Amino acid sequence: MCGIAGMISFKEDMRETAEICSCMQSALLRRGPDQRGVFLSRNAALVHTRLAVIDIDGGRQPMSVNAGRNTYTIVYNGELYNTAELRSEIGEKEFETASDTEVVLRSYIKWGENCVSRFNGIFAFAVYDEANHSVFIARDRIGVKPLFYYEDKGTLIFASEISALLENPRIPHEIDINGAAELLLMAPGRTAGCGIISGVREVKAGYCGFYTEEGLKLHRYWGLRAAEHTESFEETVEHTRELVLDAIRRQLVSDVPVCTFLSGGLDSSIISSVAASEMKKKGKILNTFSVDYKDNEKYFTKSRFQPDSDPEYINIMADYIGGNHHWTIIDVPELVEALDDAVEARGLPGMADVDASLLLFCREIKKHGTVALSGECADELFGGYPWYRDENIRMTDGFPWAQSTAYRKSFICDELAGEIKAEDYVYSAYRKTADSADKLSSDSPLESRMKEMTALNFHWFMQNLLERKDRMSMYSGLEVRVPFCDYRLAEYLYNVPWEFKDYNGREKGLLREAMKDWLPDRVLHRKKSPYPKTHNPAFLNAVTVKLRNILSQPTPLTDFVKKEALEKLLTHSERVPWYGQLMNLPQTIAYFIQLDYWLKRYNIRLK
Repeated sequence: MCGIAGMISFKEDMRETAEICSCMQSALLRRGPDQRGVFLSRNAALVHTRLAVIDIDGGRQPMSVNAGRNTYTIVYNGELYNTAELRSEIGEKEFETASDTEVVLRSYIKWGENCVSRFNGIFAFAVYDEANHSVFIARDRIGVKPLFYYEDKGTLIFASEISALLENPRIPHEIDINGAAELLLMAPGRTAGCGIISGVREVKAGYCGFYTEEGLKLHRYWGLRAAEHTESFEETVEHTRELVLDAIRRQLVSDVPVCTFLSGGLDSSIISSVAASEMKKKGKILNTFSVDYKDNEKYFTKSRFQPDSDPEYINIMADYIGGNHHWTIIDVPELVEALDDAVEARGLPGMADVDASLLLFCREIKKHGTVALSGECADELFGGYPWYRDENIRMTDGFPWAQSTAYRKSFICDELAGEIKAEDYVYSAYRKTADSADKLSSDSPLESRMKEMTALNFHWFMQNLLERKDRMSMYSGLEVRVPFCDYRLAEYLYNVPWEFKDYNGREKGLLREAMKDWLPDRVLHRKKSPYPKTHNPAFLNAVTVKLRNILSQPTPLTDFVKKEALEKLLTHSERVPWYGQLMNLPQTIAYFIQLDYWLKRYNIRLK
C-alpha cells in the first residue's frame, strides 16, 4: 500500500512544482514509509510514497513504461489479487518486474480504461499518457482505497488523502454550507463524492475517467446489479463458501509476513481460521491480534447490541487455530490523547475513540508485521446488523443507524441553521441512495426493501468503516486487507434471497452455515458483537473535562456549533446516539473535541 498524489496541467509547466510536490509527499509519508519518488514533466507531476509488500526492489514508483513511441507513467496505491492471471494473459515476456504495479500499468496499455473491469483487488491509481496528453484515474469497485481531487483553472490536483491536498497552495482551507452540513448532520459518514473542503471531491467507488484539456470526465464502471438468483439453498451455501475461501486465500499473498485481526466474532474468526490453515501448509504459524481496554471487564454491562464481551471468545478461537496470539490493552489516558492523532490520520473528525483505539491497535501490530487481514464488510453484505432484522427499524424511512437528525440539528449555530435545512438535507441523501438500488420487477416488497438496505449500508455505513480502516492502519504504515470486500462476493450476495441470508433466523445465517466447518461451535453460534469500546466511566469524565477546557477559551468550534448546546452536552442529561451503537454520549463529546482540533490544525474557516 502507498500514498499517491499529483498535479496535471496543460497550461502551466509542472516541472516547476517540485517544492509543492515535496510538501504533498511529506503529508503522505506515513502511508508509504519505505520508498518515495517524484516524476516531473511539462504537463504532469506525479508523487508517490511506498509501503513495500510485493517485489520490494522492483516495485518502485512512479513507474514508467515505453510502449511503441509512447511513454506511460503510473502512481498506484493498492493490491491486485489476480496478478498471475493477468500476467499470463498479457504475456510473461512483457514484464520487467514481479510487482503488481507493472501489472496495472501494462493492463492499461493493453486494454485502456477497460482494464479496471479485469482487476480483482483494491486500488486507486493515475496513469499519465505522454503522447495523448491525458491522465486516466480510477478507484476500486468497493472503495477500499481513497482518491480525492480538486479541479481548478485547467489544473487537476489529486491525492490519497485530504491532508495532502491541503498542502497545495491552490486549495482553500474553507468549507461551505454543504461541508458544514456534512460535518454536523452526516458525520462520521460522508455523502459519496464529497470531500468536505470547498471544491474537493472524491472519486466515487467503482468510478474511473480521463483528465484532458477539456477537463475531468468520470463515469461508473461497476455497481451492484439485480439479477435472478436461480441456485438452491444448498448450492448457495457451497457457492458462498467457495467465494469466501478464494477471497481469503488470494489476499494472503505477500512478500512480507501476514497476520490477522481476531475479535472472537464470526468474521475475523473465519478469516483467521482459513489463514492459519493455509500457513500450516507452509510450515508457518499465524500471528493473530486482539484489542481490549484496561478494566473493561470490571465495567462491562450487557446490552441489546453487545450481549457479551470478546476475551472469552478470542481465547477459544486462539486455542482452536493454534496460532501465536498477541493482546493490545489500551488505557483511557492514551485513548484520549490519540483522539488528535486519529484526526491527523483520517484528515477529518471521525468516530472518536472508535477511530483512536484502532489507530493505537494498528500501531502495535505494525511492530510485528506489515500486512493484516480484517473482517470488515461481512455485516453489510450478509445482513448482520440489527437494522436488517428488526422489522420496525428496517422499514423506517431514513438511515437506520442515524435517527437523530433533530438532535444533531440542535447543535447547529443560529447563523448556519437558517441556511441548512437539516431534515431535507438528510432525507434527500437517504432517499437518493435508497432509490438508486437496482431491483427486479419480480422482487417482493421484502426483497425490494432488502436491496435498498444493502445499498444504504454499502454506500454509507460500509464506506465510513473502510475509511476508518484505511486511515488508521496506514497512519502506522500497516496494510490491512479486507477479504469480505471481494467484489465477487458483493455481486453474488446482492441477489441472494433474504430468507437464505437469514437462515435459522440468525444474523449472517448463510455465512455461518457456509463456514461452519472452520469454527468451534461457541464462536460459530455467538451473537454479533460490535467493535469493542471502553466501558470505563473514566473516558466520559476525561473527554468532558477536555471539551470544557476547549470551551473556556476562544475556539472556531463555536463558529459552527452552539456553545450552550455543547455546555448542555457536558451535563450528561441527554444520551441520544450520534451514530448507531458505535457513538453514544462519550463519543459525541469526543467528536466535538476532534472537530475543534481539525478546525485549528488545518486552519479551516467557513466560506
